[in-house]
Amino acid sequence: MDENTDSNYVRDSTVIDDTIYGLINEAFEMERKTNNPEYRNSIFKENMEYFVKTDDGSYSIKSREINHKVETLHTSTGAISESFEKFIKPLKLNYEEDIAILDICAGLGYNTSAAVDDFLKNSRGNASLQVDMLEISKPTLAAGLLVPSPIEAHDITKVAIEEELLKEGYASLRMENSKIPDNVDINLYIDDARRVIQNLEDDKYDAIFLDPFSQNMAPELVSLDFFNEFRRVIKENGIVATYTSSAPVRMAFIEADFYVSQGPIFGRFQGGTLASPTTINLTKSLPRNDEIRMALSDVGVPFRDPDLNLSSKEILDNRTEERHRARHNTKISSAVKTPIFLGQEMDDEPLKRRVERNLARMNIPGVLSDEAFYLIEPEEDWCEDYREDNNSRTRILEMMSRLDEIAGKKA
Repeated sequence: MDENTDSNYVRDSTVIDDTIYGLINEAFEMERKTNNPEYRNSIFKENMEYFVKTDDGSYSIKSREINHKVETLHTSTGAISESFEKFIKPLKLNYEEDIAILDICAGLGYNTSAAVDDFLKNSRGNASLQVDMLEISKPTLAAGLLVPSPIEAHDITKVAIEEELLKEGYASLRMENSKIPDNVDINLYIDDARRVIQNLEDDKYDAIFLDPFSQNMAPELVSLDFFNEFRRVIKENGIVATYTSSAPVRMAFIEADFYVSQGPIFGRFQGGTLASPTTINLTKSLPRNDEIRMALSDVGVPFRDPDLNLSSKEILDNRTEERHRARHNTKISSAVKTPIFLGQEMDDEPLKRRVERNLARMNIPGVLSDEAFYLIEPEEDWCEDYREDNNSRTRILEMMSRLDEIAGKKA
């Protein structure tokens, strides 16, 4: 890790439970002092309360308390299954060619392991796989060594994790016995992903896995400016996969010149997000109301980090201020989900009054006004199938342009 990386940022960015975080650090410190493997071997079995077995038999790990709530790093439906369903199946990779994947917030190594598993089962000829894993937290990576491997490929990933922790001086013993296949190359970067990505090659990656814990914990990893770097390093037919369905995240992808589509639903009520420079590998439009709210209201204001160096708090605070400035000036207020009522008959009179007050401040006389129908006209052609000339990106951008036109007529 770069010696200038701020230790407070590293700790704040680490979401695993504080107690197990400390226990892992202590165990590896004792390993370094004594070269006794028992310290590493004993952590999992002696601290099972911090490791959670999910429905598919793979283990997750508890998070620290966030907003008075403790969660796990993965869905209870299945930690390794989530990796396959959300990050591997949507990719449609051509395993007759060399593949390069960027795994951001690599955590316990499950997403990389799923990629290795899928490649080894489906690759043809002399194809090779390169995975670049980015993870800021050494204890989180170390936890990946402690959990039982849910698939054989995780043993391969463990070798790469252990080698990097040895190189970093965090571990002192080589205890993993598997071998990384000759056609698989796994590199680890234990550092701030924002710093790492600026030094990666252009047009390198066929896929990017984006798996931060949440946008409020790590807005720096879902900012428009971070996604501009994605656009630089991803291949033209590449695809970004992430679990979130967040409006500011999806809007950031669009503003960074990506097309966006609905991702798979697994263990959550909503599908994740897929983003690509082209429409070729995208199949499913975003929900109609999501497109309208993103395009027309302040909920679509993205996170910003112009020099890729702001703190999480600064990014969150700046977005809050930008939303306040945009509301009633360049964007319809997101209060009561105002834009989704455009063009709709409303029987709830108190709600209608609130909605139409918000609309009036943007030069829109009412929910059934000509202006209202003009704004949402692009959605008349909404369809679930993702088309090159009619898709979530094209509709959102057209509605944004129409809102700018109407807002420009304000007195």
